[in-house]
Amino acid sequence: MHRNLMNEAKNSPLYDVIVVGAGPVGLFLSGELALAKCPVLLLEKATEPHSPLKQFPFGIRGLSAPTIEALDRRGLLDELEVHRRLKSPHMNAVEGERRQVGHFAGIPFHDGEVDPSKWKFRLPSSTRPSLVSEMAEMETVLGRHAEALGVEIRRGLAVDDVSQTEDGVTVKSGPHSFRGQWLIGCDGARSVIRKAAGFEFVGTEPEFTGYSTKVDLADPQKLRAGRNVTPQGMYLQSQPGYVIMQDFDGGAFHHSEKAITREHVQEVLRRISNTDVTVNALAIATTWTDRARQATSYRNGRILLAGDAAHIHSPLGGQGLNLGLGDAMNLGWKLAATIQNKAPDGLLDSYHTERHPIGAQVLDWSRAQVAIMRPEPSARALHAIVRDLMDTRDGATYMAERVWGISLHYPLGGDHPLVGCSVPNFEFENGTRTNELMRHGHGVLLDFDGNGSLETWAGEFGGRIRYASDRVKESLGLSTVLVRPDGVVAWASVGGPNEQSMKQAMAAWFAQ
Repeated sequence: MHRNLMNEAKNSPLYDVIVVGAGPVGLFLSGELALAKCPVLLLEKATEPHSPLKQFPFGIRGLSAPTIEALDRRGLLDELEVHRRLKSPHMNAVEGERRQVGHFAGIPFHDGEVDPSKWKFRLPSSTRPSLVSEMAEMETVLGRHAEALGVEIRRGLAVDDVSQTEDGVTVKSGPHSFRGQWLIGCDGARSVIRKAAGFEFVGTEPEFTGYSTKVDLADPQKLRAGRNVTPQGMYLQSQPGYVIMQDFDGGAFHHSEKAITREHVQEVLRRISNTDVTVNALAIATTWTDRARQATSYRNGRILLAGDAAHIHSPLGGQGLNLGLGDAMNLGWKLAATIQNKAPDGLLDSYHTERHPIGAQVLDWSRAQVAIMRPEPSARALHAIVRDLMDTRDGATYMAERVWGISLHYPLGGDHPLVGCSVPNFEFENGTRTNELMRHGHGVLLDFDGNGSLETWAGEFGGRIRYASDRVKESLGLSTVLVRPDGVVAWASVGGPNEQSMKQAMAAWFAQ
């Protein structure tokens, strides 16, 4: 980094935060900061927001429970078209049918095989535990939300360099320089911010080159439908003309930067599928790998990382988007409170403390899937055992719990097992639900017993904690629940609240 950039930018406007990368993570994080009244500049190198790879079917992603809850808490869930369709009477009528709702290493589990009664904190009023969305639509919804909140989005500006001092950061893009108090890199796996700021990025090297292609096949009937693990790799034919492949070459072709030709795709597809299928034409092709790396720290001074800039892994299971959006939900309110001098000691540091272990778990989850997809006898034996386990109700439930993020938990301490978990979507007798109380990004104090003194205590935190009191249809035996702005339970009480314990929890997350 070059400190002389600060002098070049001294006459430019000063933003609270500069976010680099206008993918879903950067857009959502910018919206979270703007919701807290922080001026935000969002820079994106691409001039157009959507590429063909972000649209159906390449852009299809599975959303996990924490992501769905986060979108609902910000009033964005109903803007997703697929969610609106699922709420229709027609869609509800077929919900009981056996349908694939997730997979591990290509081994599917189905709706009727999962036992949701195992998840004691999920209520009938909870949002769906999983949902399919399209990247292009997600970016449209999140971009509209960010701009409505005042985020300044500037496209076609690739970052060349960054610098920081104790007081701020400067970002350079061609002839332009921008100043901010803080900088967040959300610019993907090849993050310029991560490299320029000197973050250490460690992990494991790839075992395969993955291909996402749109092709014209002369004889598509020669390929089996669905996901097929073979002695040579894996291929997936989900829609006519759309083929995904995994070739266990150690990532060699991806790193070679050779052109992806029709002839090359045909050779790989024939070898993996053990057929003589013919590719007449190649319309779209991109490669990817299972390289798994993570920044050793998510913060370097006034520069932070989120999303793929902080961690990369194979897209198997589709958890990358959810992991990144979880980073955004966790970081936004903490950085805003820090900027506004409303943060207790150590609040911003808790971003790394909470999210880094979650990222490490997802990387290992991805590595485990690759391990049983290798084209070798030992992997095929493990694959068969895992398939048998997943064919049981307990096995399918465990996999769903992990894939859907039901088991997400931060070790925050506390006497109740709900502390550190996502707050249940309690439904009050007047029809209001917890998620609706969180639209404006405040913390919430839920009082199910009508204890009037709690409202006074919440009022001592300058409007940062919203007080809500009423009876709920199902309280799970709780009387009082303190919720952070990201929807995580900070404190919970079964009987009447212990005043000292609750005030300590409030002070730990909301400075007076």
